[in-house]
Amino acid sequence: MRALLDVILVVLQLYVWLLIAAAVLSWLVAFNVVNPHNSFVRNVGEFLYRITEPVLGPIRRVLPDLGGIDLSPMVVILLVFFLQQVIHYYIYPYVF
Repeated sequence: MRALLDVILVVLQLYVWLLIAAAVLSWLVAFNVVNPHNSFVRNVGEFLYRITEPVLGPIRRVLPDLGGIDLSPMVVILLVFFLQQVIHYYIYPYVF
């Protein structure tokens, strides 16, 4: 059971990195640092969008509109950190 919890913690940490990568890529595209017409950039952006949008979409609908600022990745990252701490401190020690 501890191995399963370890896998869950690793997947959550990987998802945080994917959220950060999606946010950074969106900034790079918005400021014309990278060319969105490049096939590699488009494929990476599409992958990150498909991975993160199912979680970010409902959060965006709940958060108020702040213009060009999107706080949904930060909210999801904080929720993931909270979930990791709950698993680490309250579930992991009691699993044999």
